[in-house]
Formats: sequence, C-alpha cells, structure tokens
Amino acid sequence: MDKYDKIKLENQVCFSLYALSREVIKLYKPVLDKHNLTYTQYVAMLVMWEEETILFKELGKRLHLDSGTLTPVVKKLESMGLVNKYRNKEDDRVVTVELTEKGALLKEDILDVPDQVYCNLKYNNEEDIIILKQYLDKILNTLK
Repeated sequence: MDKYDKIKLENQVCFSLYALSREVIKLYKPVLDKHNLTYTQYVAMLVMWEEETILFKELGKRLHLDSGTLTPVVKKLESMGLVNKYRNKEDDRVVTVELTEKGALLKEDILDVPDQVYCNLKYNNEEDIIILKQYLDKILNTLK
C-alpha cells in the first residue's frame, strides 16, 4: 500500500455513496415522470404526506436541503396545486407549508413507486437493502 492509496477514487466511500445515489435517482426518474414529479419534489411530498402541515425550515431539515434549494421545489409544488405556502401573521419570517386536497389525493397514485423502483434495482436481496439503509441512517445521524 503506497501513500497515495487513500486518495484513489476506488477507495473513496464518499464516491461510492455519490455514484449509488445518482444511479438510484435515475431509476426513480421514469417512474416519477408519470406523476410529473422530480425526485426532490417526490421526497418533499413524502414528508408532506406524513406531516400535512410543516414549517418550511423543518421541511428543509427533514430533507437535508438549504432554503435556496428547497424554495424552488416548494414553489413548483405550489404551482402544481399540491401544497400551499404561507407566512405566519405574527412573524412573517416563519413560513408554513401545507398539503392541499389535490396533494393528498396524489398519495394514493404514488403508492406503487417504491415497488416499481425496487423491481428496477436488479438487486433482489431485500435484507441487504434493509441493512444498508440502517447503516446509512446511523452514519447520517452522527453527522447531525
């Protein structure tokens, strides 16, 4: 092992995570296109279906997105009629995002997305996927 091994691309965990993330998101694209959603809009809607009403700041925390990235996502979801965004009357710095009826109805149509993506994954060991998710969550939680 020479001193440069640690800076070889093939030895970088970060690159494996990055590349895997890009490939998995690519699997989502054709499935989400049927619902006119991007991957980022989809994960935002996943949170909205859980919470129904959430502070914009909290939505950003849940998605690990800064406001500069999240703002256009929420604006697009709002223009699609899936969410409403409004400022608090007492403190206009506080922004709330709320699921609309149309957004709530989309939840039923989207139920098959995880199964469709999983079928396209071409990796059929469900136990490995569950363990990988647990490890990734554990590492992610240490970075918070």
